[in-house]
Amino acid sequence: MTKPEILLVGPYPEWDLVKLEAQYEVRKLYEADDRDAFLKLHGPNIRAVATRGELGAAAGLIVKLPKLEVISVYGVGYDAVDLQACRERGIRVTNTPDVLTNDVADLGVGMMLVQSRGMIGAETWVRDGSWEAKGLYPLKRRVWGRKAGVLGLGRIGFEVAKRLKGFDMDIAYSDVSAKPYAEGMTFIADPVELARHADFLFVTLAASAATKHIVSKDVIEALGPEGMLINISRASNIDEEALLTALESGALGSAALDVFEGEPKLDPRFLKLESVLVQPHHASGTIETRKAMGKLVRDNLAAHFTGAALPTPVL
Repeated sequence: MTKPEILLVGPYPEWDLVKLEAQYEVRKLYEADDRDAFLKLHGPNIRAVATRGELGAAAGLIVKLPKLEVISVYGVGYDAVDLQACRERGIRVTNTPDVLTNDVADLGVGMMLVQSRGMIGAETWVRDGSWEAKGLYPLKRRVWGRKAGVLGLGRIGFEVAKRLKGFDMDIAYSDVSAKPYAEGMTFIADPVELARHADFLFVTLAASAATKHIVSKDVIEALGPEGMLINISRASNIDEEALLTALESGALGSAALDVFEGEPKLDPRFLKLESVLVQPHHASGTIETRKAMGKLVRDNLAAHFTGAALPTPVL
C-alpha cells in the first residue's frame, strides 16, 4: 500500500523523524533550496502537514496543497495556522496540549527566580574573579511573599499559580471570566489593574487576534520600575516596542522572556539590556516532553488516516 505523503515544515527530533518516515512519505520543506519549486513538485500529493507551533501553516502554504486533509501542530499554540483557510476547506487541525504544560510552568517560575536573584550575573561574578577582587555580589530582590499576577489562567497559567503558592505569594489573575478552580486567588479582570497589583506578571494566555499586544504600554507602565514581566506564551501578546522603551527608560524594572518577535533573530536592543533575561523559546524543551509531543503529533496523524477520533483536535 502506498504510504500517505506528509509535509514537514520544520525539523523534528530524530526520534520522531524515524517513526514518521516509517509510516509516511515525508517531504521536508525546510531542506528545500527553492520552496516554490518544491511545493509545485510535491504539493499536489500532500495529505497532511506536520509543523511546529511557531512555524504554523499560512494560507499561502495551504493553497498550494489541494489534497491537504489535516495539520498536526507540534506545540500547544496554533495561532500561526490559518484556521479560516482550514475551515473553508474542511481541513482538520490538531495540537499537543497538556503534555508540555508542566515544563512550561517550570521554566516560567525558574526565570522569575533566576532574574529576581540575579543568578546569571552572580555566576559570572564568581567565574571572572569579581568575588575575590570586589567582594560580595550586589543585593537583589526576594521572591517569596510578594505579589504575582497571571495573565491567562488556562492550563499553563494554573500550573504557574500552583507553583507560586509554594512561595507564599499573593496571587491574582486575569481571564475572560473568574475561574471556579482558582481557589485562594484574586480575580482582576483588567490587565492594567492586574499589572498594577503585581510585582511579577506572568503572561500565559493563548495568542490570537484578540490578544495581540494585550500587554500594552499601559500594562507595562502599570507594572512599574520595580516590576518584572515574564513571558512564556507568544511574543505577539506583548507590544515589544513599548516593552523595549520601558526597559531602556527604567519605566519597567525587568523582564524574563522565552519568546520574541521574529525569533530567532530578535531585536538587538534586548541584548544590550542587563535587565532582561533572554531564553531561546525552549519552555517545553525537555527530552521527556518533546518525546510526548512527538508521539501526540503521530497519534493525531494515525487517527486521521485510520478514521478514528482525533486525540487533540483544534478543528
